[in-house]
Amino acid sequence: MTNHLYQTIEQISREKHIEPEVIIAAIEDAMAVAARRYYRTDEELRSKFNPETGQVDIYAVRTVVEQVNDPRREISLDEARALDPNAEIGKEILLRKPGAVLGRIAAQTAKQVIMQKVREAERDTIFNEFHGRVGELVNGVVKRIEGPDVIVDLGRTEARMPRREQSRLETYNIGDRIRVVIKAVERATKGPQVIVSRADPALVQRLFEMEVPEIYDGTVQIRAVAREAGERTKIAVESRDKDVDPVGACVGMKGMRVQSIIRELRGEKIDIIPYSEDTITFAQKALSPAKVTRVQIVDPVEKRLEVIVEDTQLSLAIGKKGQNVRLGSKLIGWNIDIKSEEEKRREIEAQMAALTAPTTPLEELKGLGPKTLEKLAQHGISSIEQLAEMTPEQLMEIPGIGEKMVEKIRLAVAAHFESIEAEQQSVEPAAEAAADDASLPEATETAAQASAASAAADSSATPLPEAQASESDEPSEENVEEQES
Repeated sequence: MTNHLYQTIEQISREKHIEPEVIIAAIEDAMAVAARRYYRTDEELRSKFNPETGQVDIYAVRTVVEQVNDPRREISLDEARALDPNAEIGKEILLRKPGAVLGRIAAQTAKQVIMQKVREAERDTIFNEFHGRVGELVNGVVKRIEGPDVIVDLGRTEARMPRREQSRLETYNIGDRIRVVIKAVERATKGPQVIVSRADPALVQRLFEMEVPEIYDGTVQIRAVAREAGERTKIAVESRDKDVDPVGACVGMKGMRVQSIIRELRGEKIDIIPYSEDTITFAQKALSPAKVTRVQIVDPVEKRLEVIVEDTQLSLAIGKKGQNVRLGSKLIGWNIDIKSEEEKRREIEAQMAALTAPTTPLEELKGLGPKTLEKLAQHGISSIEQLAEMTPEQLMEIPGIGEKMVEKIRLAVAAHFESIEAEQQSVEPAAEAAADDASLPEATETAAQASAASAAADSSATPLPEAQASESDEPSEENVEEQES
């Protein structure tokens, strides 16, 4: 009997990877439950495994007291010392009860409790084992497909690979051997649920650690990884040895190392980028293969960068559906606002035009009370033109301004610009009339000049009177000629 029980305990221990002590504790608890059901007593029962006989003994527990009030749980000092000479007040005395009399129902109950305890111990063992292996690369076999999820056999347990953790380039068939990374371990009613992934960036990192000896020994470090599974991965590497090129080490001779990883990922593109502590330099490299003209830090607190590229490089820098700039942003951990040279030039011109444009002080806006104008001024609104450019949502973010006040502001601004337009329209006819009046003297002068010219022409054709001729003291050439003849 002894050997048989020991063999059973050892067999369960090997199969379930549970320590023998855990199984023995489960057997003891099960036998205690079975004894309580059999004896139907209020006594405190305890079971204990006897390694000598291989049996589980049942005991009733009594506490040693001076005066017994509850005989089912207490025992006097004299009675206790009759059983154990070393008994003292407050100690416990175990009274053995016959365990062989336990019936079939009690034995069945004990079996159920044992199996339950073993399952719980197995779950705890699996959870503790895999919980400490999150991020580790493991080999598995596709066991079955459950809807969009793939069930992977890891040997000790089954893992689930949800749709979101699968690569778009891959299809899975039952029996396929795949390498996955442990993403998470969750407790569930049916036992620990191990979640594995083929889409996590950690998969690429682990593959590089396996493929590149310089990464494995720590000479080259992976500083950041950004990935869109099935499309492209950007990985930033840094060398701790100035004589070792980190990018060259990851690429390998004729690209053998990186090509091996690309094959494992079913053709996913991989960009290997040298890491830099300088954010601007790192950002320029992160947007590879596009060539960046310049990078400017816009907001160091919010981590926002402005990247300027040539007009011909804009589409390459952004990438297909924004993929290149999105991965670059993830890699460096900054938000990137990318612009072409032409866009930047237009933006600067617009800013210069806004600076030189005339503005109307907010105080000249009619229809709003001084408190409202003060609230607007406190939030940096200093001109009517600036107020007109704000959306209702932006105005409602100002404390104390609701929908009704927004409508009132809108009407006041509209009335202001309508009055300006009306003034301009009234000024235009007056300006035209003034222009007409100014042109009248010119016309009169021109007509007078024309009349004078006409008169001069007539006088040259008609002989002048003698009185006019005598005005000249010297005779003309014609008169001289007539006198000589």
